[in-house]
Amino acid sequence: MSVRCDAMSGMTIDFHRTVPVFRIFDVAKAHEFYLDYLGCTVDWEHRFEPGMPLYTQVSRGDLVLHLSEHHGDATPGSTVYTELTGVRALHAELAGKNYPYLRPGLEQDEIGTSLTLTDPFGNRLRFNEPGAAAQPSDGAPATGTCG
Repeated sequence: MSVRCDAMSGMTIDFHRTVPVFRIFDVAKAHEFYLDYLGCTVDWEHRFEPGMPLYTQVSRGDLVLHLSEHHGDATPGSTVYTELTGVRALHAELAGKNYPYLRPGLEQDEIGTSLTLTDPFGNRLRFNEPGAAAQPSDGAPATGTCG
């Protein structure tokens, strides 16, 4: 969703996409989790030269993540919150995979049904499918505004 703000300058600000950066320490473990388990694909990879830290983009549908071996790019143990439809289908898909390090459950609360995954580096991906309690009382989708 884009939020347009006509600030004092009269110019329009239009946010297009947010891409979180997660710190990783082992490319093989990152691929096992993000590609094999979560089902992402590698969009591109970058190293300044062979043997240097990896910076890569992985995605699945509209979920886009940057993974970095560079020590200054991100803090291990971060969380990204993602809204989606089909959280139960994602849960079933992941439960059917032979990934021995994680067997997440579904959680239900006032904002919807969520599934939280923790990658091998302590980063958390929280997938939430909003429920009826998360919608405005008139049924209209929530909208963002600026100051």
